[in-house]
Amino acid sequence: MMNLFLNKSGVKLVLIFLIVGMYSCKEVKKENIVEKNEDVVKAEKEPFFKLSLAQWSIHKMIKEDGVDPYTFAEKAKNMGFTGLEYVSQLYNPELSEANYSDEAMANFVEKCNLEAKKHGVENILIMIDGQGNLAVSDSEERKKAVERHFKWVDAAAAMGCHAIRVNLAGSDVVEEWKKNSVDGLTKLATYAKTKNINVIVENHGGLSSNGSLVAEVMETVNMSNCGTLPDFGNFCIKRNNPKNYKEGCAESYDKYVGVTELMARAKAVSAKSHDFDDKGNETEIDYTKMLQIVKDAGYTGFIGVEYEGSILGEEEGIKATKDLLLKASKEVQ
Repeated sequence: MMNLFLNKSGVKLVLIFLIVGMYSCKEVKKENIVEKNEDVVKAEKEPFFKLSLAQWSIHKMIKEDGVDPYTFAEKAKNMGFTGLEYVSQLYNPELSEANYSDEAMANFVEKCNLEAKKHGVENILIMIDGQGNLAVSDSEERKKAVERHFKWVDAAAAMGCHAIRVNLAGSDVVEEWKKNSVDGLTKLATYAKTKNINVIVENHGGLSSNGSLVAEVMETVNMSNCGTLPDFGNFCIKRNNPKNYKEGCAESYDKYVGVTELMARAKAVSAKSHDFDDKGNETEIDYTKMLQIVKDAGYTGFIGVEYEGSILGEEEGIKATKDLLLKASKEVQ
């Protein structure tokens, strides 16, 4: 009887161990499957934004190598972008020599539209430079600057863009700058509203790189078509030498705080880049952290690649920035 009992007990124990072992194996397999599924989901995760190319990324090709700026659409398409962010100054001297005449502007619009349509890409916005300071203290000068932007509002509308990007240069005195900025933006946005165009401000040096001040101006203007274009890297308020940017920045604003403050009214976003480490990360900007800020703000529009480094060539730098954006987008929650 004892041997039978022991045998039966032994059988029972063996069965128990087998069942436990099978269950454990199933759990391990289940965990492995879950981990693999998570990896697959992570790898296949679509970005929460669309990709556009800022034309400034190829400004050396245009200014130094004589590349035709009207090949922008073709180049962007070939590099995998669906949106175009034009830069007004890259069409000089053609436009400036014609004094931005109606004929010259119409020709610019027609050519850009033809190229965008040919290559199946979308015109997103035009970055405006050299048309006067919207935050200058002289009221007459400010009025003229506002009016010089009107033709660009018209061009943006004719191209199907949703916005023009403007700069808030002018006074260096905080209270004066805020007052001037509110006045200049209100006047310009009022005109732009009739054309269904947004007027968006980029942090672009000086007091415009103070996120808190720009946010305050936006709240005061309080127009639905007046917003911001947060740039990941333009947060230098004062330079050591304004005439030579290579001499560095004397006073900077926290880039992560600044982007957070500007995202409340963002209608576009610019992914600035200069250099990359051996893992493909930007050396001065945490892209995952930036994209988390952008996503947390509920933004799902275009993010523009704006490479302006000097170590990599322009096409190589554009690709590195694009790849980093896509990689970082998989890390955000």
